[in-house]
Amino acid sequence: MLEIENLNVRYETDQGEAVHAVDGVDLTLQPNETLGLVGESGCGKTTLAKSLIGLLGRNGEIVDGSIDFKGRDLTTLSKGELRKEIRWKEISMIPQNAMNGFDPVYTVGKQIVQVIRHHEEGVTKDEAWDRARELFEQLGLEEERVEDYPHQFSGGMAQRAMIALAISLNPTILLADEPTTALDVVIQDRILRRINELQNELNSSMILVTHDMSVVAETCDRIAVMYGGRIVECADTETILKNPKHPYTIGLRNAFPDITEESQELVSIPGAPPELVDPVDECRFAPRCPFAKTECWDGHPDATHFGDGHRAECFRAHEGEQLRAAGEDPETWTDMQDEKQASEVSHD
Repeated sequence: MLEIENLNVRYETDQGEAVHAVDGVDLTLQPNETLGLVGESGCGKTTLAKSLIGLLGRNGEIVDGSIDFKGRDLTTLSKGELRKEIRWKEISMIPQNAMNGFDPVYTVGKQIVQVIRHHEEGVTKDEAWDRARELFEQLGLEEERVEDYPHQFSGGMAQRAMIALAISLNPTILLADEPTTALDVVIQDRILRRINELQNELNSSMILVTHDMSVVAETCDRIAVMYGGRIVECADTETILKNPKHPYTIGLRNAFPDITEESQELVSIPGAPPELVDPVDECRFAPRCPFAKTECWDGHPDATHFGDGHRAECFRAHEGEQLRAAGEDPETWTDMQDEKQASEVSHD
């Protein structure tokens, strides 16, 4: 359905520096598949999603790589071609904050009607309004609310209205960027279930961008773990949760509670994600990794493949079982951080 090869995206700062937000990403999306893209804030998830439909902003640019969709490289299309032929019609996006995704001076229904009539020739205004009302009904919203403005919706209602806009043209691919952020868990569950139902009805694929491992565990077929602008591990959901190979994936998994455990100590990952301005040629996770060896600082690891599409960028990926066992111990991470701080003090 979609094949991304060696994608590199840069942002130009006011100081003239280049931020390597997406760096050498390879990723595929299969028909009717839900792919979870997970990682901490600032790792490049949203930039990767926006690059697919040309929504990077004025200071963002794809500098290398390709995005193959239905035999076309989306990186070679003009802004006009993306807007007319791809965006909303073939690939649509549910933004992170639905309230900011709508124009506040138009009713929600009018914005849905505009999208429908812009991309589908021969659709009358009445037909477009009928479709908007039908979409609202499908998503559990009262039909008459199409006449309301965005500020008249609650958070959950606004998110469902944005989903209505995103699916109004029956897109081939849905990009859902943190679609349940800031919503309570009950509304989260309802929205995620409805997104999955609509995806199956439309026979579409979806990329779900999130930092929440529990969300992707419940909704995704496959998971790609992103760190420092790179995909550090990718596999089917069960493999990522039960048999991760990369220390960062192990850390993410251990940072979320298991409701089947009566008492469980959560294991946090110390430190902060790397700066992506002129990143050094080393493993991006090495400064935070308790398992880093000398070679981890000398260059970036190539991907190790384990079969069935499972790959991990780590020099010690073949030691996954030992790393998982050690990574479940909180002292593994805290001792490493203490040693690092002691080393920095000594150096100062």
